[in-house]
Amino acid sequence: MRSRLAAQTRAARDAGLVVGFYHFLWPGNLTAQAEYFLAKAPERAGDILAVDWETTGEGTRASNAEKDRFIRKLKELRPDHRVVLYCNRDFWLTVDRTSYAGDALWIADYVTAGKPRVKAKWRFHQYTDRPHDKNVAAFDTEAALRE
Repeated sequence: MRSRLAAQTRAARDAGLVVGFYHFLWPGNLTAQAEYFLAKAPERAGDILAVDWETTGEGTRASNAEKDRFIRKLKELRPDHRVVLYCNRDFWLTVDRTSYAGDALWIADYVTAGKPRVKAKWRFHQYTDRPHDKNVAAFDTEAALRE
C-alpha cells in the first residue's frame, strides 16, 4: 500500500499537479488520528491536507469541537501545509456551529458546478459523484492554487 501511495504521489508531482492527502475524521482520539494521518502523508510544503467530516458508517460523527481541534492539530504539526475541511452542504448548514474550516472549505453539493448553495467562502466544490467524484476549484489561476 505504501509503495502505491509513493508511486501515485510521484506521478502527480511529475505531472505538475498540486498534491493532497485525505483523512476521514472519526470521533475519539484526535491526536492519534492526526499522528497516524501525518505518518502516512508525505511531508512536502504546499501539499493539501483534507479532512472529511461527515457521518461514519457506524452512524457517529466527530463533534464540532473535535473537528476544530483536529484541524488545528494538523496546522500545528504541519505549518507549511494548507488544511482543508471537506463536508457536505447539510453538514455545513445544519451540523456545523463554528464555521471553522481551516484554510479552506471544500463543499459537496450536487448542483451546477461552481454554484454550491452556501454563503460561506468555498475553494472547492464537489458537484457530482456520477460516474465518479467531480470538483471545481475557485482560484483565478493555477499559481493561486499553488500559493
